[in-house]
Amino acid sequence: MKYIFLIFGLIFTFQSTLQGQDRQLAEQYFRNGEYEKASSIFEKIYRKNPAGDYYFDRYMNCLLLLEDYKKYEKQLKKRIKRFPQKVQLYVKYGELYERQYQQDKANKQYKRAIDNLPKNRTEIIQLSQAFIKLTKYDLGLASYKKGAKLLGDQSMFAYELGDLYRRKGDREPMITNYLLSLQNTPARLNSLKTIFQRFFGDDDFQELQAQLYEKINDNPDDAVLLELMAWVFVQKKDYKNAFRQVRALDKRIKDTGGRVYRLAQTAQQGKDYEAAIMAYEYLVNEKGKTNTYYIEAKKEMLKCKRLRLVDGYEYTEADLKGLEAEYEMFLTEFGRNKTSGQIIFELAELEAFYLNDLEKATSLLEDLIEYPGVRRHLLAKSKIALGDYYLMDGEVWESTLLYSQVDKAYKDDILGQTARFRNAKLSYYKGDFVWAQTQFSVLKASTSKLIANDALDLSVFILDNLALDTVTSPMLMYAQSELLIFQNRFDEAFTKMDSIISLFPKHSLQDDIYFAKAQIFKKQRKYTEAATIYQQIINEFPESIRVDNSLFALGELYEIHLDDEKKAQDFYEKIIFDYSNSTFAVEARKRYRTLRGDFQ
Repeated sequence: MKYIFLIFGLIFTFQSTLQGQDRQLAEQYFRNGEYEKASSIFEKIYRKNPAGDYYFDRYMNCLLLLEDYKKYEKQLKKRIKRFPQKVQLYVKYGELYERQYQQDKANKQYKRAIDNLPKNRTEIIQLSQAFIKLTKYDLGLASYKKGAKLLGDQSMFAYELGDLYRRKGDREPMITNYLLSLQNTPARLNSLKTIFQRFFGDDDFQELQAQLYEKINDNPDDAVLLELMAWVFVQKKDYKNAFRQVRALDKRIKDTGGRVYRLAQTAQQGKDYEAAIMAYEYLVNEKGKTNTYYIEAKKEMLKCKRLRLVDGYEYTEADLKGLEAEYEMFLTEFGRNKTSGQIIFELAELEAFYLNDLEKATSLLEDLIEYPGVRRHLLAKSKIALGDYYLMDGEVWESTLLYSQVDKAYKDDILGQTARFRNAKLSYYKGDFVWAQTQFSVLKASTSKLIANDALDLSVFILDNLALDTVTSPMLMYAQSELLIFQNRFDEAFTKMDSIISLFPKHSLQDDIYFAKAQIFKKQRKYTEAATIYQQIINEFPESIRVDNSLFALGELYEIHLDDEKKAQDFYEKIIFDYSNSTFAVEARKRYRTLRGDFQ
């Protein structure tokens, strides 16, 4: 008996192999446009497997492409008689009539398919898919709606209906059905987010938000709807409203605060510091010290408060002192150690660059680099920053020693390249232009775009200006003025730059001097004076490489500080059209479109 089974098995395997070879050959003929050869093989295979649809469909497609309509109709009638429940066959009949320009007859067949739709989910889906393949979306919709009615469940095909309405561009019913499908199947949330992100425009998100409001009013405890609403606000960069939704969800499901923390980070990256601070404060105040996110939320909240103040130079002495006190409170609560190292680093930066207390900034970092267990990355960053503070205080030797330590320890890392750039610039400040230029030339290949761009600018700057002079006096004086600016000794920097203009009138450095002065005024928050000098560069030095920098700086000043969005728009527009190769062109275009109202 076992030999009989073995023989049958071998025969079956042999037949399967032959059928597989036939199928591959038929598919190859079909791809090559040899439909007659393909049709004969597909017919042979489907007759051996009459219940399956795939080979029958391939065979019928061949007949259509061969325009053998009589044979097509004959085979179709036979199959309808054999499988009357397969109403998608009527769609094929309709397609046949359409090929012969008999639209009325085709429409009757399509109607017949829907009228005879059985109470069977698989057949309903197959009929709708048959219509969709012919891009007959209205008939696909009608099939799903009739099917839902037959099965007594109006939400059964909500997702499919939403997808069809999306293809048709019908916004309101598309969103209605997508939301209905989400309430039916909450696990579909992420796939729907992907669809919304990929296909939705501003108006679609507006409609989604409106329908979500209605649904949340009717279902205030539906966590999935709250989560989706928060996500919609994030897509619109409305982080404050997103926080309100996430907070409500966090309270409702008694979560650990993970959603709130992630939203806070998203808002922080989007530079909406107010919203980020609100979220971090919620974690600190509502969740308490035992919460997983307590310490990180406190750290990030301090960072956001600092960035909120110093971005755009909008702060008062009192603001800075208040922030300093909050940093000190954090260090009192958690101690000064490797764990609080980043906070110490940020406080040092606040003291050095904003409160002008170099002594305290230096002391903080000198202590930090001695704490045991400080992360290597933070240790290297702290040494570079400490080198900067020493340089600001005139301790050049101490600076170069620290930069060199980091360079040696991180040769192939961005930190090492940063330290190398600092050392090269230090040589530039001291007037060793040849060595500095050599280093800048190497750093043009840095993996950091910022370092590479700065190195390229300084390399070209040195080459251009040294080539024009038989002496290096103007360059040396200018480099010294840049060091004074770095050290926040602005009055001395102005005096040095004025001396260059006086001693070397009409020197090629004049536009650079004006630009440096404008940057000082901007740092001092003397925005009108800064704008005047930027405009002077544009008027007096139209061929200068500083023109596009000045145009962008003016756009920023008028947009953010001088309250004239029309002027800002004009400056951004000039960059777009007259300086399209500028590194500022992309950002200028973005800001121009925002001011013009393209994203409202």
